[in-house]
Amino acid sequence: MRIIPLNAGLGGGYPAAEAPSPPPVATEDQALLDAYSRAVIDVVDRVGPAVVGLAVRSSTQPSPARRGGQERARGGTGSGVVVAPDGLILTNSHVAGAAGTGARIAVTTADGQDLRARLVGDDPDTDLALIRVDEAVTLPAAPLGDSKRLKRGQLVIAIGNPLGFESTVTTGVVSALGRSLRASTGRLIDDLIQTDAALNPGNSGGPLVSSRGEVVGVNTAVIMGAQGICFAVAANTASFVLGELVRHGRVRRAFIGISAQQTAIPPRRRHAAELAQDSAVMVSAVESGSAADRAGLRAGDIVLSLDGQTITGADDLIRALTGEKIGKSVAFDVLRGTERLTLALMPEERKRAA
Repeated sequence: MRIIPLNAGLGGGYPAAEAPSPPPVATEDQALLDAYSRAVIDVVDRVGPAVVGLAVRSSTQPSPARRGGQERARGGTGSGVVVAPDGLILTNSHVAGAAGTGARIAVTTADGQDLRARLVGDDPDTDLALIRVDEAVTLPAAPLGDSKRLKRGQLVIAIGNPLGFESTVTTGVVSALGRSLRASTGRLIDDLIQTDAALNPGNSGGPLVSSRGEVVGVNTAVIMGAQGICFAVAANTASFVLGELVRHGRVRRAFIGISAQQTAIPPRRRHAAELAQDSAVMVSAVESGSAADRAGLRAGDIVLSLDGQTITGADDLIRALTGEKIGKSVAFDVLRGTERLTLALMPEERKRAA
């Protein structure tokens, strides 16, 4: 039996002793590679200790429909990033929130501490959740940056626990900004960051970090089967959700009580009403007793704007109904037949599905 060394030439190549040496790296290229490496290492040294692994477990109530009425455990694993030294951790809703408020959340820090945590609140509409460590600890925390300062092509680093491999670091660039994806609730998550930094299951909830060592995004999703198309919720969105969850335990959003869909406005009708927009939202149903019902909104009405903000589709209307509008009168510009009306509505807080 002939043993061929791994570095021996194959298929007519050179024997090991005669293999040509690789060409030397140009001095300026070596300096560039060293600078890149130093930047990544510096970020990992600063932010890495703030990245934790999460294991979530919960149990549903016994159900007669299930085999023997036994409890059925739910849960999963993912990553998180400590945003306050007293143990406040930001992660994904689909990691920590999906298992419910009674979930048992195990936190493993970068230095090997095993801690317990509880859910503070989650927001499935942005796929973000906030948990707090139960023990009295002081943990390394990472700062949230301003995601509006990001540029396409900018270096970003993802840190997390993909497929259970702890403290894994991948690098890439900001591929695009302002992307939108549909959340599990059906609502659009706006202002997502697209990156080619490799993400895998288990990276969910971990930070996407700039070369300045600031968390600019929370990793949330990948497109399976694609190469290098990954998404993170922008840090500015995370900052808003974080504040709402700390203050209220939920993200407050307004609700008016209608079913609606995008509709095209025919050119003749658009001209008669002197409209610049070619699409709007048509009300298909009005919930009895709702804010819309009390204001006189009817099925078939076309909503053109809200407080002067043009509404071209259902997602525009959803985005416009923010928590600040709860309990305050807002003006709806409506097209009813050939007549334009202005209706005053007072939105209520939208209730979370049980």
